[in-house]
Amino acid sequence: MLGRSQYIVYGVKFKLNTNLHCPVYRLYWFPQTEKPKELDMTTPLILISNDDGISSPGLKALAAAMLPLGELVIAAPSRQQSATGRALRGNPQSTLIPMSFKIEEKEIEAYHCDCTPAQIVLHAFNTILRNRQPDLVVSGINYGENVGINVTQSGTLGAAMEGAARFIPSLAISVQTRIEHHFHYGEIDWDGAAYFSRFFAEKLLTRKMPRDVDVLKIEVPFNASESTPWRITRQSRQPYYVTEVPDGNANSRFKDTVLEISIDEETLEADSDIQAVALDQIVAVTPLSLDLTSRTSLENLDTIFRK
Repeated sequence: MLGRSQYIVYGVKFKLNTNLHCPVYRLYWFPQTEKPKELDMTTPLILISNDDGISSPGLKALAAAMLPLGELVIAAPSRQQSATGRALRGNPQSTLIPMSFKIEEKEIEAYHCDCTPAQIVLHAFNTILRNRQPDLVVSGINYGENVGINVTQSGTLGAAMEGAARFIPSLAISVQTRIEHHFHYGEIDWDGAAYFSRFFAEKLLTRKMPRDVDVLKIEVPFNASESTPWRITRQSRQPYYVTEVPDGNANSRFKDTVLEISIDEETLEADSDIQAVALDQIVAVTPLSLDLTSRTSLENLDTIFRK
């Protein structure tokens, strides 16, 4: 390995990232024997991923929506990875496999890997993006809404959270579908979700988000159009997807599990993501934080345990 003194620093330029609360300096280190790739400091770099796999129509719809906003790099799982959360798992021998990915006859830099969404985003940061940090990470467009307390199960959210962990503005977008489409691609009208993907991605690239907004989660109704209203919501504390194993016993298999949607409308929060997308049929925009600390009084909790 070369020592730091054996590297040359290129393109050390000041850039103000308005989504953060401090100036950001980009430092690019290259071995003296390696000619650096031309660096464009003005065009936003957008990393795109998902949990439905590199062949998902939703990924292609998202890439088409992001194309006018900047330079794209796609890094997505080789196959379906729904419900993997932020797990860092995959074949240890896997590498990033380049592939042809065209949008409107334009070739997009794209890779896939046999691993979870969070893992491929992390690996992309450490390899192909080690000398160029993205300005935005966008994950989706996911088959199936990610709402309520089920959100931590989402691989779509896992990929976005990995971006947020690098202090990069991150967006996770999903469209409401029937459950049978969660693990199998189906025919869906992507226009509404694509429009809101581009709308909120542009905001994240140009506006400063308040402190503690690490990921913006967007849920789009199945029948949405450009004129569909949107609402800032909170994550519901209700479950949305519930599971049951009919006649469950020790010999029951995971595949015997039946997944259903269940909403308790009597106790559902009026300002929740479930209320917005599932009942009111409008776009739910939910700010999420990587800080999972409970919002209870820490002093009161300390007192309870010390009594």
